[in-house]
Amino acid sequence: MSHVFPRHTKAELPIAAGGDGCYLIDADGKRYLDCGDAAVSCLGHSNRAVIEAVQQQVEQIAFAHSGFMTSEPAEELADLLIQHAPGDLERVYFVSGGSEATEAAIKLARQYYLEVGQPERRHVIARRQSYHGNTLGALSAGGNAWRRAQFAPMLIEMTHISACYEYAEKPEGESSFDYGQRVANELEQEILRLGPESVMAFMAEPVVGATLGAVPAVEGYFKRTREICDQYGVLLILDEVMCGMGRTGHLFACDHDGVAPDILCIAKGLGAGYQPIGAMLCTDKIYDAIQQGTGFFQHGHTYIGHPVATAAALAVVRELTNRDLPARAGAMGDKLQSALEAAFGQHANVGDIRGRGLFRGIELVADRESKTPFDPALGVAAKIKKAAMAEGLICYPMSGTRDGKAGDHILLAPPFIIEEEQIDELVAKLGQAMAAVI
Repeated sequence: MSHVFPRHTKAELPIAAGGDGCYLIDADGKRYLDCGDAAVSCLGHSNRAVIEAVQQQVEQIAFAHSGFMTSEPAEELADLLIQHAPGDLERVYFVSGGSEATEAAIKLARQYYLEVGQPERRHVIARRQSYHGNTLGALSAGGNAWRRAQFAPMLIEMTHISACYEYAEKPEGESSFDYGQRVANELEQEILRLGPESVMAFMAEPVVGATLGAVPAVEGYFKRTREICDQYGVLLILDEVMCGMGRTGHLFACDHDGVAPDILCIAKGLGAGYQPIGAMLCTDKIYDAIQQGTGFFQHGHTYIGHPVATAAALAVVRELTNRDLPARAGAMGDKLQSALEAAFGQHANVGDIRGRGLFRGIELVADRESKTPFDPALGVAAKIKKAAMAEGLICYPMSGTRDGKAGDHILLAPPFIIEEEQIDELVAKLGQAMAAVI
């Protein structure tokens, strides 16, 4: 009997015993093509440079509390991230994962306005069908109804505007650009409704991950939201926890949209699974307000700036930048999109195939013409996950795509080192899994 408290008490899981490039290997020796571990393993499972960096750092020093000392890998990693960061981002606050990064961002936004003498700014606006983490503050910002429901009495009050979800929500006859401008302008309407002097931040994912299935915004959407934030003195927080660190073809996903945030959150691909780590980046303007004010960001966790975690992430980011792996993710992502369209583009139950780079989503529907989702009682996403595992494929099917209840999609996020023959393997195994379920 296991004493581990699992995610799902009724699931029987294989034991992960090894990793080999794009594959995970269980204790029975079965190999699984890893294309859905929440977009974490961007370098695969056996990168020697990262493994050696972890080993060397553990031998040198395992831990030093950031309240007493900094460390060389933390300093070097911060320098490297800022070297490539968009806009005026100048400071890096290390955490242990994505939820911690978004929590830190929300708290920093609040303290910034306290430091500059605007204590009335307290509201965060986010989007429906977004996901920003599982801690209570991050869950409050997230807009997925199912994830929020049972904890609703404990959540902080935040408001949510429409997602930029062209496939399901753009009316026929409206151009993509006009649709994007219209839903972006909901931000201005919500700021005015709440009172411009009371709003501190707008939080959004450049490419929505788990809850919508790799949905990018249409052209011009984020430029308009940036303009609105600037007009009303609202901070723009971009959550790149899942879509960042090269996943969409740029080291920072927002570069595709030509915008830069005031605060940016990263995780997952930052450590590539070799260590748990995340980070919050902010502009000098925000940092200087703290430095010239109280001098103390009233936040923190024990493992922030952990030397082994930052050493691993430093090796990861060097691999990404020195080998130009974000560009490779972009190129291989185009090949994956083409392969998915060839295999499933005319499938009666595939409504949309979308995404950027090696971050692709397939939305499943009961009726392709009307875009009607499957009955949630059928549990299509969960069944495809199980069937794919049986075929030797790890992908990320999710339900609740449309509103937190109805809708199913499959999220695909393979390592950036994937080869063309492995794309063929991915598509073949996914096709077998879908055929077994639908």
